[in-house]
Amino acid sequence: MSELSKLTIAEARDRLRAGDFTATELTRACLDEIDRADALGAFVHKTPEIALEQAGAADARLQAGAESAMCGIPLGIKDLFCTQGVPSQAASNILDGFRPEYESTVTTKLWQAGSVMLGKLNMDEFAMGSSNETSTYGNAVNPWRRAGDTAALTPGGSSGGSASAVAADLCLAATGTDTGGSIRQPAAFTGTTGLKPTYGRVSRWGIIAFASSLDQAGPMTKTVRDAAIMLTAMAGHDPLDSTSADLPVPDFEAALTGDIRGRRIGIPREYRMDGMPAEIAGLWEDGAAMLRDAGAEIVDISLPHTKYALPTYYVLAPAEASSNLARYDGVRFGRRARLAQGDGITEMYEKTRAEGFGDEVKRRVMVGTYVLSAGFYDAYYNRARKVRALIKRDFDNAFDAGIDAILTPATPSAAFGLGEMADADPVQMYLNDVFTVTVNLAGLPGISVPAGLDGAGLPLGLQLIGQPWEEGDLLNIAGALEKAAGFAAKPARWW
Repeated sequence: MSELSKLTIAEARDRLRAGDFTATELTRACLDEIDRADALGAFVHKTPEIALEQAGAADARLQAGAESAMCGIPLGIKDLFCTQGVPSQAASNILDGFRPEYESTVTTKLWQAGSVMLGKLNMDEFAMGSSNETSTYGNAVNPWRRAGDTAALTPGGSSGGSASAVAADLCLAATGTDTGGSIRQPAAFTGTTGLKPTYGRVSRWGIIAFASSLDQAGPMTKTVRDAAIMLTAMAGHDPLDSTSADLPVPDFEAALTGDIRGRRIGIPREYRMDGMPAEIAGLWEDGAAMLRDAGAEIVDISLPHTKYALPTYYVLAPAEASSNLARYDGVRFGRRARLAQGDGITEMYEKTRAEGFGDEVKRRVMVGTYVLSAGFYDAYYNRARKVRALIKRDFDNAFDAGIDAILTPATPSAAFGLGEMADADPVQMYLNDVFTVTVNLAGLPGISVPAGLDGAGLPLGLQLIGQPWEEGDLLNIAGALEKAAGFAAKPARWW
């Protein structure tokens, strides 16, 4: 393996400026690793020509004294982001052949900063899933293995390809999106760092929509510092996105002072779920002790409506998905089913959607259509909206009482095997989001930091939830946790 692809963004930035290597050399090192890693199923559309062209332009900027920290940094891009002239399918058969004529705002910002696109990354179809098993491309695979076991494990979802690629050092970082935990859960499963910013901090324009009031793009990186660097490049007001916040973008890296003395960290009692594995509970206790030793005050808090979060999410998210996915009809773009003689527009819609959407997407569209229907709108959708407001109020009350951040587990377990939940009730898969969905419902920033290994040698993550628009403070606390945990394990190479 090339040592260059193992670098963090911060390390590569400093060495690029020192002239130790060029952006083109760094990009070629990553491209070589990608070509050797097809067994991971992480990259689904490789773009070496674009990558080398962008790397050459980055080298010219570096020679001229480029200021952007992301200049010359090779990235993977989740397939949910529209990239001009490059397939952007949201891992769905219904968008087969779709090559956008435009670029998402997030990727535009990254290219303007001088970053390099290595290719598009695998994901769950339309971001609906927690294991990256609903993709039209096939499964993405976690580079980690249980000790003494060769069974393939999930990298999490929906940003499974992003997490796998970063953990396997195929790229220095990747973009992800998080609707109910789809950045933080995969990060926890792969020993990487995943940041979901405050809703509105990063533009959603040009990102294929799942649930518009919940979706948020963020960075998936090797370290907290890298997340801070990448978020600075991704964030900012966008007039093309009506939910984009017109707020200045701080230098998030500059916020990483390491000093968290006096910070008040909340431990929500409702997250102590029945049946929580001892390893998860122990890691949570260890994380609180680490932050206490770093000078923070640990405070027990209550978030009483937490128990309603998962059902609330699985009413609201499918409702928004059913509306957003109505546009995929075989008329304007993407796949159109072959029609029989005499078929009309109704048959075209039915056949196109039946062929184009996978089972999980169909399930959520049907649930969403049901809860939005005239007879059930008030009973389900409106009631869920009211509960969402109560969940947000719980967090507001905690922050108003002087809590700076909240510490919880990131996931209820380590990575599970691909196929292990194939015959299970879908609700069992949805339970992977039990610690993460509240953050999206309340529109808050959250970050998963790798903090330890379970008994089988798999990574476990801890989640920190911050106050709205206070990503700098959240990242600083996360950096202190990262330093105290000292997580440095890497997956043994088998691919």
